Amino acid sequence: MMSIPLVDLRIQYQDIASEISAAMARVLDQSDFILGQELTTFEREFADYCGVQHAIGCANGTDALELCCRALDIGPGDEVIVPAMTFVASALGPYLAGAKPILVDVLPESALIDPARVEAAITPRTRAIVPVHLYGQCCDMEAIGAVARRKGLRIIEDAAQAHGAVIGERRAGALGDVAAFSFYPGKNLGAYGDGGCVVTNNIDIAQKVRLLRNWGSQKKYHHEMMGKNSRLDTLQAAILRIKLRRLNDWNAARRRHASRYDEALASSPGVRLTQYNDGCVYHLYVIRVEHRDRTLAALNAEGIGAGIHYPFAVHELAATKHLGFRSGDFPVSEAWARHCLSLPIYPELPSEVPARIAGVLRKVE
Repeated sequence: MMSIPLVDLRIQYQDIASEISAAMARVLDQSDFILGQELTTFEREFADYCGVQHAIGCANGTDALELCCRALDIGPGDEVIVPAMTFVASALGPYLAGAKPILVDVLPESALIDPARVEAAITPRTRAIVPVHLYGQCCDMEAIGAVARRKGLRIIEDAAQAHGAVIGERRAGALGDVAAFSFYPGKNLGAYGDGGCVVTNNIDIAQKVRLLRNWGSQKKYHHEMMGKNSRLDTLQAAILRIKLRRLNDWNAARRRHASRYDEALASSPGVRLTQYNDGCVYHLYVIRVEHRDRTLAALNAEGIGAGIHYPFAVHELAATKHLGFRSGDFPVSEAWARHCLSLPIYPELPSEVPARIAGVLRKVE
């Protein structure tokens, strides 16, 4: 039977190859490889797409989170609340800015940050909350926003997995004070290399991020603050412009595949479906199974490229031991890490795959 990868970037490229080649040729002809015209245009288009005033391209999603924190003057002595079930970058961004990530547990049905846990974790040192729009669906921003307003805290959206996700009429990136996106190749909107972006409606934040990403400089050799070198390449911006035009269609295809998964797996024994909301863009389709490693091996043996996002909660990593959290502190996150299983999902996924996977899962359990 045909092998199915977890993500297929080649098939997407083949569909848009001629446009990508033309876009890259424009940049090569212009030779404005750093902070060039295609970047300026992409920033405007991506800001419009997100429904915000400003978008600032940077080198990657981790840098985007760090830049968000630094633009809000968050640093040493400050605390930033982050969910324990996420990729390590969600905590690493605030840490690189000098702040201490304070982890909280997640909701059992969705793995999104638990607003009640957020409020309980706030101390006089807390400066911001980082709701992670995990798997492509937005957090409960109404509840988180209410906590932030009561406590005078900033909201930094980690939208790395949520390009185009919505709550009502508002897209991810327009739901807090500032947001960080990643354009890692496997994202719903992915570059052909690393890339990231900060988006905001706040002009002061935007101006500071623009300085920080370019060595603290607006004018060459005039450095106003201690920034860093974190710029989105013009070539990558040109590629992202091509892909952005298709993002809504690609997200709609992901929703169709997710619906097929929901139907095929609804009666599968031992499978717990994730509670996704209507505005989700399904960066990942994640289920939970009791015997995760055995199930993963069975799927892989059938040529199905399932995977794990993520096998460890953040506090279980060697890199975070110094934060002082221990095994058992975040039981919901730990349970997700033990049982979560990501199934293949990408816009071009063959429609018969969910039923095929359901058949394998029935044999495993």
